Amino acid sequence: MKVLLIGSGGREHALAWKIAQSPLLDALYAAPGNPGIADHARLVELNVEDHAAVIAFAKEKAIDFVVIGPEAPLVAGLADDLRAAGIATFGPSKAAAQLEGSKGFTKDLCARYDIPTGAYQRFKSAEPAKDYVRAQGAPIVIKADGLAAGKGVTVAMTEAEALAAINDCFDGAFGAAGAEVVVEAFLDGEEASFFCLSDGKTALALATAQDHKRVGDGDTGPNTGGMGAYSPAPVMTATMVERTMKEIIEPTISGMAKDGNPFSGVFFAGLMITAKGPELIEYNVRFGDPECQVLMMRLKSDLLPVLYATATGTLDRVDAEWRDEAALTVVLASKGYPGAYDKNTPIAHIPEASEEAKVFHAGTALKDDRLVATGGRVLNVTALGKTVTEAQAHAYALADRVEWENGFCRRDIGWQAVAREKA
Repeated sequence: MKVLLIGSGGREHALAWKIAQSPLLDALYAAPGNPGIADHARLVELNVEDHAAVIAFAKEKAIDFVVIGPEAPLVAGLADDLRAAGIATFGPSKAAAQLEGSKGFTKDLCARYDIPTGAYQRFKSAEPAKDYVRAQGAPIVIKADGLAAGKGVTVAMTEAEALAAINDCFDGAFGAAGAEVVVEAFLDGEEASFFCLSDGKTALALATAQDHKRVGDGDTGPNTGGMGAYSPAPVMTATMVERTMKEIIEPTISGMAKDGNPFSGVFFAGLMITAKGPELIEYNVRFGDPECQVLMMRLKSDLLPVLYATATGTLDRVDAEWRDEAALTVVLASKGYPGAYDKNTPIAHIPEASEEAKVFHAGTALKDDRLVATGGRVLNVTALGKTVTEAQAHAYALADRVEWENGFCRRDIGWQAVAREKA
């Protein structure tokens, strides 16, 4: 099978690494890829916003299957155009990708189909949103409706913080994504991520993870795209997974189909485990980043046939087997992130991978034959262990061998699970 992978981040490096292990694979291309992905795939200079160019390349190379990694091409309808051209594609349609592309769309779906989530209102201007915040009080959550690269959400602990977040959205801090704002109730509990594949009718539960959004140790500082993750998440017991499938995933699949937007791809459900049980914070319609990195480390099964079955409506014929070990990933980011940071800083050394540990590239490039950091989140140091505590020790031992002067990381990834293991 000839496969084209769309994307250039740490998630795509993890997917490329896993897909490359498949005995079904004849050739793997990646557009645009990154220097880490180049170890597993042939990099292609394609403008993925030019759907016609992507289709032309796929036809020229007789691509059998396209895997779309990031959310932006999905929300832009790349999967629809590829499928219309007769090319099997992993990823939801433009209509179904609204689950991530519009927070309001998802909240309305939850309201229609009785899916547990926080109470909410949608606003197209600042003053009514502020009046609602004043009436509700804090803590409260302010979300830019559209795609904001993981940064459009403010969990406001004070009314003043909430009002400032509303101003940010309508003053253009998140561009078009902030033209509408969703204000929702603060959910109290423990966050977890749940991943599940759907071909529009069948659901295949994958695995659980926990992400660390705040930039600083002790979950302090501003939100980021994610500073690290681990899998599995201890809070997601078998009972909680079963309830998540029955109360959240299955009603979403049937509701989306009923509304004429059948969902094919991966559900990444951001959950809050409250006193009442699992409640939906938000949906993403692609693998998480950096959650994908820990999922791929733990997946025993061949990834390629599972993704292909999802794309071709045959998910009922496959299964996914997981390693018992825990996996943990630490994000090495550019100093200053998530604010301003220097670009093109040199990375002098990345340690060799082993079966138990690997460094995935997220924001890197080759400039004059030197590896440099081009993004905010740059490397994902990922390791396995019998426990989260052991995986954490392995990941940080590897991270400390990376030679990059402009890099920093949190030193407490996995703290909740480690505390549980020590209790």
